[in-house]
Amino acid sequence: MRRATLPKCLKVLHTLGAVGTLGSLAACLVLVVTTPAEPVVAYAATRVGIASISRIVLVPSLAVVLFSGLLALAANRGYIDAGWAGIKALLGLAMFEGTLVSVAGSARRAAELATLAASGSPDPVALAEAIRTERGGLWLMIALSMANIVLGIWRPRLSARR
Repeated sequence: MRRATLPKCLKVLHTLGAVGTLGSLAACLVLVVTTPAEPVVAYAATRVGIASISRIVLVPSLAVVLFSGLLALAANRGYIDAGWAGIKALLGLAMFEGTLVSVAGSARRAAELATLAASGSPDPVALAEAIRTERGGLWLMIALSMANIVLGIWRPRLSARR
């Protein structure tokens, strides 16, 4: 592969991963916002859907973004001194960690809600808190994703050397 081809391929992978990441976060947010808390069985089913989107689309897309970005940093010397690239890398790692925590929490909450629904004793206060927390976490991940996209397009001069 020619030297100029690798950075372009990494950029395409990085962009496609960002599209998958942001799209899957938006899909999860739509599910959380539009699913009624009652009956609990419907909410538990939505949690399973969110966990599936996260496992099948979100985590792989985020992994592609993270690894292609780190490889691009290594392949392009100009990115090493660029402050925006370092900020993108840190935000990407924060997103990856937040997403993994969210996915694990999502699967756990789905199992808990399914158990509550089967026993017939759902806690409406706990359910409302779970929905609020989920919504806030998704908005945070979307904001971090958008910040990464803006930094990648805008590329502000934040270098340590002048």
